Amino acid sequence: MSEEKGEASFSVLSIYDEPEKRRDVPESPDASSQPEHRAWSQLGEVCGPLEQPLGSPRQHGPAYQETTCASPQQWAPQALDGSELPATRISKAESEDAACSFSPPPGAEFGQPCPSPGPSEEVLSFLRAIPPVPDDVVVRQRAPHKSWKVGRLRHGKKVYAVAVSGSTHHVYTCGHGYIRVWDESALHAWDRAPQAQLNFQDRDSCVFTCKLFPDERSLITGGLSQTLTLWDLAPTPRVRAQLASTGPVCYSLALSSNAQICVACFKGFVEIWDLQNQILIRKHEVPIYGSQCVDITGNKFWTGGEDTKLYSWDLRSYQRLQQHDLRHEILSITHDPSEEWLLVGLRMSDIVIVHTHRREKFKAVLQKYVCHHNLKFASCGSYFVATMNETIRCISAPSLHRLFQAEESAHILCCDTSSDNRYLVTGSKNSATVYQLLY
Repeated sequence: MSEEKGEASFSVLSIYDEPEKRRDVPESPDASSQPEHRAWSQLGEVCGPLEQPLGSPRQHGPAYQETTCASPQQWAPQALDGSELPATRISKAESEDAACSFSPPPGAEFGQPCPSPGPSEEVLSFLRAIPPVPDDVVVRQRAPHKSWKVGRLRHGKKVYAVAVSGSTHHVYTCGHGYIRVWDESALHAWDRAPQAQLNFQDRDSCVFTCKLFPDERSLITGGLSQTLTLWDLAPTPRVRAQLASTGPVCYSLALSSNAQICVACFKGFVEIWDLQNQILIRKHEVPIYGSQCVDITGNKFWTGGEDTKLYSWDLRSYQRLQQHDLRHEILSITHDPSEEWLLVGLRMSDIVIVHTHRREKFKAVLQKYVCHHNLKFASCGSYFVATMNETIRCISAPSLHRLFQAEESAHILCCDTSSDNRYLVTGSKNSATVYQLLY
């Protein structure tokens, strides 16, 4: 078991909370639906630590930066004009351990040039035969530069959980006593009635967490109830199954990428469910104050909560793999689409960035106490949304530039983005607010 004892040996990096300057480059209209260009995978190609104190002048010119391989310092781009967020790398020694080993060729250690044979004539003739790729057909990752508030969904009670379908643009607002279903026409209105209302058999039941399946045809909900509920959403929403849980309150749910495994968080334990066969695989004990949030990446699941520690567990052996002391209560956990990076939202509004299988950790420090902190990664992987109390921040990944910011009049309790990256929906005290993302 790898266990982190604290946050000593911080290296200070620069992360800027300033809208990123837009470049006049052609974009494919379908870029948001394409798989990400391994931006997060490139973070793993570490060639060695590059330390630069906060506010220090740039030490190298553009030529050096262009030839330096991608590294975790992509989380801290060079300075632009504007205000900045201090960010810290949580362990200098760990990143040095994670740096890729590089063996110089003979003679290189003495400063001598290393001759290498040039390409053969056959290779050159082959390369000449390949036509150039026009710039206007190159698929680039898109990230929104602005949001437009287009509608409000009158749920009637507090919206504790929300899910947005990208294929049908239906929104599911969840709370006390019922779930309301909204079609796309309601997303661009301010006082439209819901398409349907799904009432719970027990009127005292309340949904605190929900997850939409990858095919967007099913939903699982949990909360103040003795069951987890599986819903079929098409053609008409209805209950498919109720899974009898062993805890009174489910705080958080996580689905595996294939939606076969669900992990449900309760106080002091998690339940691991086989959704395909609708059977409980295991009830697994975790620290009693470390089970407020949960997420799954590959063969690991992650838990965190009031005890300020982030734990990772093996989904096969159920052994604890890692423990990171983050010093503040953990309010939310989410991963990027590649499942390489984990974002952790803290009570002090900090965002911790953890690599899921390398010893790399970073932290964007905001130093503001918050009651509610929600994180949601976009399906395209080029940005994520962080809501902190009444504030919405859309942040590009991995550069961590702030793309846009919005304010609401009440605390935001939950948020979700559609899989086609067109809509952002936030839930608050009695309604949900719909934002259209502009590119």
